[in-house]
Amino acid sequence: MAYSVLIVEDDPMVAAIDRQYVESDSRFQVLHVLKSGQEALGVLEQCRPDLIILDYYTPAMDGMEFVDRLHARGQYPSIIMVTSANDREIVQGLLSRGVLDYLVKPFAFARFRQALDKFIQLKTTLPDNQDSLDQQAIDRLLRRTERPEAGGVQMSKGLNAATLERVRGFLSANRGQALTSEEIAEQVHLSRITIRRYVNYMVETGELTSSIDYQTGGRPSIRYRYAGALGG
Repeated sequence: MAYSVLIVEDDPMVAAIDRQYVESDSRFQVLHVLKSGQEALGVLEQCRPDLIILDYYTPAMDGMEFVDRLHARGQYPSIIMVTSANDREIVQGLLSRGVLDYLVKPFAFARFRQALDKFIQLKTTLPDNQDSLDQQAIDRLLRRTERPEAGGVQMSKGLNAATLERVRGFLSANRGQALTSEEIAEQVHLSRITIRRYVNYMVETGELTSSIDYQTGGRPSIRYRYAGALGG
């Protein structure tokens, strides 16, 4: 049975691309394509799609207000947010509200597919009552159900699987590039201190390889390359 999807996007061209991307994956079925968050709130009184793909800037309300109004009604659906503004405060606000993932326009199909794969991972990991869970509860469940990594390397205290998947998704999409921890932090919207902990963990598990670069003004910097997910 396919997962049901609600698309909320006021730009017809982007809505058509979203729909094409979703329907190219047999695991999903588009229920409705709507033009505003207000219209979506009305539809969500009658139906409960498995996933909502929502443009952040829709008429009458933005993405954060939309999520807040859903939560006030006791609804916690899985949401992939699409935004044209790669703004750190907006992204952090969305993630703190439990938004599953975000896509910055223009996005490639591969990045869209990563977001859908993340939804599948959560759907197969979480219990049936996931609509009642907040983001902290989701993170706790992901940590509790995560299998030990190959080679006996355990996830360090304070790290969580949802954030690790966000970092892993970015690095996988940029496979082959040698990136500093600062460059990674900027792209995934985490602090440099936080990203270093995830990078160190991924080096331990063999997902990242590191090398020293002396080309930047004679000052050495450590760069990381994605070697692939464990077992992948």
